[in-house]
Amino acid sequence: MADSHNLGKDGEQQAAELLKKSGYTIRHRNWKSGKTELDIVAENNDFIVFVEVKTRTSDIFLKAADAVTPQKQKTIIFAADNYIRKYGIEKESRFDIITVTNSGDRSEIEHIENAFYPTLR
Repeated sequence: MADSHNLGKDGEQQAAELLKKSGYTIRHRNWKSGKTELDIVAENNDFIVFVEVKTRTSDIFLKAADAVTPQKQKTIIFAADNYIRKYGIEKESRFDIITVTNSGDRSEIEHIENAFYPTLR
């Protein structure tokens, strides 16, 4: 369990560094709303961005982005709505996924902008 926890934290750190290098400001990491959590909340001049980070050691069986199921998306959207209300955010929001695949001493990072959209369901 500790190894997967460390893997996840390492992936979140790499994702935050990528966002900073791309000109984003990190507002919060691991922001909690009840039992739900937003991995990274970032912003740039145009958007408030809610980022789900998925870290794997291999993507042979399941691509990391595919682990963000419709149910997980609903949970993220719910938490994002709470965040927007709490902080009075008036920017347009966006939902991104950053995948980190670590294999040995090499990491592959992919930033998927607009990975999903909030729906009325």
